Amino acid sequence: MKFADFVSTPAIKAELSADDKEGVVKELVEALVGAGQIKADEREGIVAAIMKREELGSTGIGRGVAVPHTKHPSVDRLVGTVGVSSDGVDFNSLDGEKVQLFFLLISPPDRPGDHLRALENISRQLRDETFCRFLKQSKTAEDIQTLLEEADNNQFVS
Repeated sequence: MKFADFVSTPAIKAELSADDKEGVVKELVEALVGAGQIKADEREGIVAAIMKREELGSTGIGRGVAVPHTKHPSVDRLVGTVGVSSDGVDFNSLDGEKVQLFFLLISPPDRPGDHLRALENISRQLRDETFCRFLKQSKTAEDIQTLLEEADNNQFVS
């Protein structure tokens, strides 16, 4: 699975304004609503589902990265977006560090394979220090999109 399979380009946020966990989740979900990937009346339920997942354990996986995600019946296919916070946000990460890179995923409950493949792709790409560094330095959604395309074309993974 590639980023192009699930990342909604119009929903990419190169500079998140939120400064807390729930704010980041709301901002990224709102970006997906604005991009037409999620129905506006599902916004609250999706945010609540992601926050409930966070209560089980932070999706802040370390090295400045978090992958907030949930399964939700309002989507019929895997959708996601990327957000970057230049200052970083306290996300209760496993390593205690602030998070700068966010990959938000929402998948239908009946498609667990897609969800797992997307998580696997994200974690594989994020092991590449160069990819992470370039993403954190991105200033525009176009920069982020270009990096995701390069990652999809195996230009980073060693």
